[in-house]
Amino acid sequence: MSQHPSPTATVTVFASPTSWIESDAVAQCHQVAALDGMMHVAAMPDLHPGKGAPIGAAMTSAVLYPFLVGSDIGCGIAVFPIKLRRVVPEKLAARFPDLDRVPDADDPAWGVVKGDIPAGHVEGLGTVGRGNHFVELARIGTVFEPEHASRLGLDAGDLVLVVHSGSRGLGERILRAHTEVHGAGPAPDPGAYLALHDDAVRWGSLNRRLLAARVAHALGAEPTEPMVDQCHNLVEVRDGLYLHRKGAAPGDGRDVLIAGTRGTPSYLVAGHAGADAGHSVAHGAGRKMSRADALRRGRAKHTVEELRRTPVGSLVVCGDRQLLFEEAPTAYKRIEQVIADLVAHGLATPVATTVPLVTYKTAELGAADKSRRGRGRS
Repeated sequence: MSQHPSPTATVTVFASPTSWIESDAVAQCHQVAALDGMMHVAAMPDLHPGKGAPIGAAMTSAVLYPFLVGSDIGCGIAVFPIKLRRVVPEKLAARFPDLDRVPDADDPAWGVVKGDIPAGHVEGLGTVGRGNHFVELARIGTVFEPEHASRLGLDAGDLVLVVHSGSRGLGERILRAHTEVHGAGPAPDPGAYLALHDDAVRWGSLNRRLLAARVAHALGAEPTEPMVDQCHNLVEVRDGLYLHRKGAAPGDGRDVLIAGTRGTPSYLVAGHAGADAGHSVAHGAGRKMSRADALRRGRAKHTVEELRRTPVGSLVVCGDRQLLFEEAPTAYKRIEQVIADLVAHGLATPVATTVPLVTYKTAELGAADKSRRGRGRS
């Protein structure tokens, strides 16, 4: 852990000296620390540079800055138990629905939507989005804390759906309305921003439930309640201050699924982070390469077929070849190192791993289909 003095706020990076942390990302932490009202920036071991603000950080301030949360307000990861009789990844991959399209009106998955849709925002509801979003069928691998796992109803070999998605266009609309008038400045009316923000957080959680229900029905299973659902792009009012999280999950006594890559396990952890860590834990492996670098290097190193079947034997459903390269496992840091850093700093205890069987990124499409629909938004 390294402490960096700042003229205004403290910056703490929760990573070991051997962990790969880009200097640009640390520099962004210091830029944030210099903002009016900023008190503390806690950088997680998955820290990497973002657009204007670091990803993998929890930032505590007396002033609310919407740009520190970003456009995908409410993005998070949920874990749902699922029961299937026979698990043949090739057959199951072919049965995943098209999660780029809004479900039909008669889709039984709509049964999980109770009450009003937050902000009345129906556009994109039930779709996964692009970028690093995914829906994954996984198996519980190593169980480190059997007692904790059993409290969650988990055992080695059990199947789960892992859903990583956010508020789609809603969060983007909220941030754009702010930045068009105030740029990267603070929210002039924090209460008004928080009301919109809270809708987007609820929307993201509802979207993850709907996505899980769509996949469960398609695979012949019943939808279930999430055992874990933590958002990692949000602002929390805590002790009269604003705790902004951008790519950092609430880690104060909560269970969190920290995503690995398509070709590695993810880790379900029990978070117990204190104020020095912004009450937060990492949200994933964290990018090691920019998308452009991953695309350039990946094309020289991998074939499309290699990226569709991963080192752990799982399958990746992804009709967008560019996205396959951008999201290749080699574009990310080692998840084992991220987890080791959290453990070394007393921020989290690993409970179990989830090992991918099928990871859905975007539908497999024919050329005509793809040109008609375009790339879509993340």
